[in-house]
Amino acid sequence: MTLDGTNTWVLQEPGASASVVVDPGPIEDGHLERLTAELGDVGLVLLTHHHFDHAEVAAEFARRKGCAVRALDPALCVGADPIVDGESIVVDGLSLRVLTTPGHTADSISLLLPDDGALLTGDMVLGRGTTVVAHPDGQLGPYFTSIERMRALAASGDVRTLWPAHGPVLDDALGVLDFYLAHRRERLAQVEGALAELSVSISPDLAEDGTLPRQVVEIVYADVDQSLWGAAEQSVRAQLAYLARR
Repeated sequence: MTLDGTNTWVLQEPGASASVVVDPGPIEDGHLERLTAELGDVGLVLLTHHHFDHAEVAAEFARRKGCAVRALDPALCVGADPIVDGESIVVDGLSLRVLTTPGHTADSISLLLPDDGALLTGDMVLGRGTTVVAHPDGQLGPYFTSIERMRALAASGDVRTLWPAHGPVLDDALGVLDFYLAHRRERLAQVEGALAELSVSISPDLAEDGTLPRQVVEIVYADVDQSLWGAAEQSVRAQLAYLARR
């Protein structure tokens, strides 16, 4: 699910001394020791969301570097207030703008580097494939709204490249976001088709059914490696909840 592992982004204005570290990562891949050894002054740690593969070492890394941790979720913050939508963050000349982009999780954010036309997407957009909408924390309605918001920035030219938390940088921001919207709508239509095939009517409790989501996965995600069916089931539950609300 993490592709090549977690991308820990180290952002620094040319000529500056302090950096901003985004998603310092999990313990298991050596992020903590490497970041501690290789980085000097760190002005701030930012988290795109709460999942452990992004946030696990954040508090300890910040303690070692004597800086704060900021995130949308107050529980993740250390020595600072939670970030808010539209906020501009400046650290030693480096400017970032916060976009709340819920969908993958309720606390997902993206970070715009206006001078570079780059958007750090966390797990909302991956370098390969598509992301999981992690039901029940993640929801498909906010996901669509967030991707549309990101797409508007790409359509206006404010965003040219996407820097995901997993996988490579994506140079065609608008094309990728168009694909994400089209792919998710196609999957949603396939879920509706699977429900019809299974003779199941849409009802409010579909997402919590014990066996139905896996049955839908076996139909809709037959083209996906079975090792990913657990993640696909989370997305199916989110799709079923979305259909029930709609």
